[in-house]
Amino acid sequence: MDDKEKVIGKAEKVAGLTVVVLVILGIIQIILGETQSKSVALTANGIDCIGDGFVSGIVWVGLKYFRKPADHKFHYGYYKMENLAAIAAAIVMIVLASYISYRSYLQFTDPHEISAPLLGAAIALAAALIAWGLGISKYLEWKQSKLGSVKLDAFNTIKDGTASFLAVVALIVSAQGYPIADAVVGFIIAAIILSIGFATIRESSFVLIDACDEDCLAQGQNIIQMVEGIEGVKGAHIVRMRRTGPVLQGGLEIKVPGEMTVAEWDKVRKEIQRITKEKIPDLERLTIIAVPAEGE
Repeated sequence: MDDKEKVIGKAEKVAGLTVVVLVILGIIQIILGETQSKSVALTANGIDCIGDGFVSGIVWVGLKYFRKPADHKFHYGYYKMENLAAIAAAIVMIVLASYISYRSYLQFTDPHEISAPLLGAAIALAAALIAWGLGISKYLEWKQSKLGSVKLDAFNTIKDGTASFLAVVALIVSAQGYPIADAVVGFIIAAIILSIGFATIRESSFVLIDACDEDCLAQGQNIIQMVEGIEGVKGAHIVRMRRTGPVLQGGLEIKVPGEMTVAEWDKVRKEIQRITKEKIPDLERLTIIAVPAEGE
């Protein structure tokens, strides 16, 4: 197993652990928020925890498929499965945010006193610390794997910790006689969820339709500059790049002398692949086409 596989395997395990932890924390907060505390912020945070656990579950499934090798049906592998997983997870987040907004509206228009706010604050604080720890661990995994779904899962879990901390603030303020703070924090939690969800759908959709972002375009120009400095290459153009999951794939057309032999061309091709892979580690596949230079 290479280093990339080890990193993905570790990210998969952390995502699986997050599912269990966040769902348990979410259930505890919902039960306490609905039965004893009557806190919208605590209930919203519990729902958010379960939703984030579900998000991690989708990411976990996506990583399982992502690691499958290319086959006769999927010639380019299953890289884009993690983008589909990220979009599905983002949709779940948006649905949950809508429900939280509705509950917060009811509390805002008709606020009621919060019971046992300090107990709820203690539970929410524990959830915040655990979520932050898991989120930071996932972020470190993303820095190595560059998987979009792992990045989403990391920021989503960190967001969950932040939302839990906001619930702590809401409960403490509510204990001071300001129950409307419960609704305000509910709206803030919903807004955070929506912003992450829509940003994720936008980014993952671009990948699925093979859009080339600024980084992708810049890498294409880097390839042209590197290739034109290789002996035997008269010119390079038509770089088609696309990001597929954590890797880049592209096509390159170069001009070579008309009298170049197959053996000479093979040597140039291997040199191009060596240099580009060395300078751009994310470049998984570069298809190279040679055409005779003009006038030859």
